Amino acid sequence: MTETNKSTQNDIPVMQKIIAVLWPSFLVAGVETVVFYTLFDPLNVFMDYDVSRLGAYSIGFLLFWVFTALPCLLTLYFAKPCIPCAMNKNEAK
Repeated sequence: MTETNKSTQNDIPVMQKIIAVLWPSFLVAGVETVVFYTLFDPLNVFMDYDVSRLGAYSIGFLLFWVFTALPCLLTLYFAKPCIPCAMNKNEAK
């Protein structure tokens, strides 16, 4: 790996990486919440629990946000360049 590739990956600030995960997942969770609760009444979804309608919307949104943040986080993780192993370096020579 060349020095420029290393510096490019490390030049991205941590806060920018966090926002790159949380912002798209926030937007998608908002759409998912609207679609889900358009089809299902929140009081029926949480009928076994003593949850208000607003509480059900909040719980649903947070769950959708977490479940969409996980794939975004995995995408950020797998976007890193691979470090070649020592065996591949020896074979290339």
